[in-house]
Amino acid sequence: MLDTTNDKCAGVGSNYRCVVVVVWLPRFCRAERRYLVRSMARLLTFHAHPDDEASKGAPTVAKAVAEGNECFLVCATGGEAGDILNPAMDRAEVRENLAQVRADELAASAEILGFTEVIYLGYRDSGMPDTEENAHPDCFANAPMEEAIERLVKIIRRVKPHVIITYADEQLGYQHPDHLKVYDISIPAWERAGDPNFYPDAGDPWTPQKIYYSTWAKARLQAWHETYTELGLESPYDDGWFDREFLDHRITTRIDVTDYYWARRQSLLAHATQVDPNEKFWFGLPDDAAVKAYPWDEYILAFSRVDSELPESDMFAGIEA
Repeated sequence: MLDTTNDKCAGVGSNYRCVVVVVWLPRFCRAERRYLVRSMARLLTFHAHPDDEASKGAPTVAKAVAEGNECFLVCATGGEAGDILNPAMDRAEVRENLAQVRADELAASAEILGFTEVIYLGYRDSGMPDTEENAHPDCFANAPMEEAIERLVKIIRRVKPHVIITYADEQLGYQHPDHLKVYDISIPAWERAGDPNFYPDAGDPWTPQKIYYSTWAKARLQAWHETYTELGLESPYDDGWFDREFLDHRITTRIDVTDYYWARRQSLLAHATQVDPNEKFWFGLPDDAAVKAYPWDEYILAFSRVDSELPESDMFAGIEA
């Protein structure tokens, strides 16, 4: 029998509930065991294309779901302009139906990770600058800012996330127009979602409590590069990788994903058009070696409306769910 009334465990904190397990023993003895269980929180991750959810923080989502939280994925575009990067999938029937194929791949990846819902923002893939796709009137890069912000606010107000993950303000390594615009609309949406003066037709106001930037640390690549060498394997990380600018100095939050690293491989492989299973960048190291060398997903706490001590190991720290 479960009794979840909080008065049996006073002073446990607003983001935890007390579960009292009552056990009936022989001779009608009654024993109680009290456990603290954090109330379910909601996480919204915002990405540009199908497959971004797999390459950026997939283990974090799998861990959050396993711990009883609810996770939602917002995808800005359908990835229609993406190249087919897996030679085995470069077939006429795939090229002709790429938008549907990528949607199916995203659905498979989301099921692996445990997302409650995949929500498309409704724009077309913008491609890279100076391409035909980038000039398309329906592409994300050409979407009016207020329209795009309102669409994201409407989603935030409906799913009511406590925490949002988006892209960083400094995107030094990969300046795809859609990735840049994900950031551009995320911060205004974060600011306005709880303000009834904005977008009165977009639902009842909801104020998220934290917003994070996802990032890849240089320390991760260094650790993996050294592991390749130790194992006698050829590293895909040449000097060009380490000459890039990174945001290690801004990282506030490292999530230990040791038990959830499997999610990275499985969700990536779900995107068969985008990920070659023989690609050493993604799969050159055995999973156990990769996670032993660097067992974290890393984030930058951009803005917070609650108190949490930095550095963090839990992005739900301080959340009032």
